[in-house]
Amino acid sequence: MNTTIEQLETWMQADSEDEHLEFKAARRSFDSRKLTDYCVALANEGGGKLILGVTDERPRRVVGTKAYPDLGRMKAGLLQRLHFRVDAEEIQHPIGRVLVFHIPSHPLGTPIQHEGRYLMRVGEELQSMTPEQIKRIIDESVLDFSAEVREGADISDLVPEAVEVLRQKWHKTSGNDRLLTLSHEQLLADAELLVNGTATNAALILMGSAQALRRFQLGQAEIIFEFRMEPSTTRYDDRKNYQDGFLLCADDIWEQINLRNEVYQVRDGLFRRDIASFEEVVVREALLNAVAHRDYRLSGSVFVLQSPRRLSVQSPGGFLPGIGPENILWARDWRNRLIAETFEKCGLVERSGQGVNLMFEESIKEAKLPPDYSGSDEHSVQVVLSGQVQDESFVRFLERVGLALITSAAVFGYRMRCAIDFRHCESLVS
Repeated sequence: MNTTIEQLETWMQADSEDEHLEFKAARRSFDSRKLTDYCVALANEGGGKLILGVTDERPRRVVGTKAYPDLGRMKAGLLQRLHFRVDAEEIQHPIGRVLVFHIPSHPLGTPIQHEGRYLMRVGEELQSMTPEQIKRIIDESVLDFSAEVREGADISDLVPEAVEVLRQKWHKTSGNDRLLTLSHEQLLADAELLVNGTATNAALILMGSAQALRRFQLGQAEIIFEFRMEPSTTRYDDRKNYQDGFLLCADDIWEQINLRNEVYQVRDGLFRRDIASFEEVVVREALLNAVAHRDYRLSGSVFVLQSPRRLSVQSPGGFLPGIGPENILWARDWRNRLIAETFEKCGLVERSGQGVNLMFEESIKEAKLPPDYSGSDEHSVQVVLSGQVQDESFVRFLERVGLALITSAAVFGYRMRCAIDFRHCESLVS
């Protein structure tokens, strides 16, 4: 490691201590146990740098440190305690000596502990990781659950009508007429949903009968729809449980939502546009994301909760590591890759991850609030769709200036975490 003074100063000018940097003045010394604990916490957060001899308050200043005059001995001690290597180096800054500890990320799927303590940083403090945070690291090493074969499950556990849905959608997307001539067994094998005659979890989740899903302990793959006239009430006005494979019930879920889908009429002279409270493409994207991303090892079901102006889709399992509400527009990953690949074959999703962008764009076009993921946590992901048109003048504005230009600019604004004030748009073309 050969960190330059210029690189050190760049780190010092960062807006705040982020998940990869930790500064401590440590003018005279720094407790070795505390050093070990910070190495554990930073490793559990993906790795980073602990820098001694620099103040942590802004503006940061080099103050120099006398800690650990024998770096070789300290590195050997860390290796003995942690069982992984931490590199360390001295920087001879004009103002004083600075130490930089380069802490690697935890091994894939293995959280780091010292003396039984799994640590993370919370502000200026070190705290024990929650069981959910430990589980998220462990889950990093789990192979695609949806691609695992389910011993004892075969094509007889799949509903033939669902296999035909797969065939027709795949043919429509690919234009490959050969798909129309294949047996069910060969079709599913070509889609990698059957492996040597044994059904994968993805095959059961997408095409299995309710009985088969329960028998193979996948009853949690059900989707529960509830409608409440008042979203704050605990009592639902209608409820329906979907316990067969997803390809059998996807259309009916949308039909249930659309039964109560109110329509706005936006007028501008002779111009009239009908806007449904909930746009089909947005609802379907939210539902497809829930099926493809949820954690099927958890017992909870997917819930679709509708009221006249609000619709939420809640799925078990938090966001994948590195993905959250703040970067969901451009972060790309799949928890259940085989399910996602099957959706792609059917033309239902793009595995490039453009579905969330589409949800945002369609909401913007209709002057609605963007999809809201703020209710998500470590246990579940929740997306809330607003059915309320915020300003009719914004819809008229889009019709005048062109949808492609304004939605592209609007999505860019969201990516930059900018708020769009719909009321100001009309003045741009007046």
